[in-house]
Amino acid sequence: MIIAIDGPAASGKSTSARQVAMQLDFLYLDTGAMYRCVTLAFIEQGISLTDKNAVESLLNSIDVNLTEENGEPTAYLNGENVTSRIRSAEVTSAVSPVSAIPEVRETMVRLQRKIALHSDCVMEGRDIGSVVFPDADVKFFLVADSEVRAKRRQDDLRKLGEEKSVEELVKDIEARDVYDSTREHSPLQKAEDAIEIDTSQMTIDEQVSKMIEIVNQKREKTKNK
Repeated sequence: MIIAIDGPAASGKSTSARQVAMQLDFLYLDTGAMYRCVTLAFIEQGISLTDKNAVESLLNSIDVNLTEENGEPTAYLNGENVTSRIRSAEVTSAVSPVSAIPEVRETMVRLQRKIALHSDCVMEGRDIGSVVFPDADVKFFLVADSEVRAKRRQDDLRKLGEEKSVEELVKDIEARDVYDSTREHSPLQKAEDAIEIDTSQMTIDEQVSKMIEIVNQKREKTKNK
């Protein structure tokens, strides 16, 4: 069973997806973390987004591995734990342009499909229900008010020792929304059959409970067919 959770930045995708996967005993796959790992590699190696040869060389040599350690999702890039570094403001500001590169998306989508091939999986990102798994069993699309999302992002950055005002973050988030939803390849968009959930006034527990309820209803219907 594939559960797809899409939506814009800081709408609650990662936290919800992780808890839904844990409660259902499904594999959790944070596709955003995969793109962040690739973005970090671009930054560290100083690769230009327009240098096709360099991009292809990096994608052929890169090793991205998502795992769980002490109950926490952990990201490895070429064998190095980069969990904190991929959440930095520098990576956040660069991830959309890197993610828009067709070769990057093709490589990541191929890897995502391979990982989920033999597992019940909760996968979250921006194009899971529309592109990666258009036939996913259940699709969710999470949304939230820009200011609420900015405050969530501010909390994340503070944990990394970085500081940005809510006003700055609202501008960043809204600019990223426009970029992600208008890019040529695999834009951020709600799949026609996705269930939209506005998380602005919901706690994590509330949104997870709602999603679990919907998934269980789907499983019950499938079982009774």
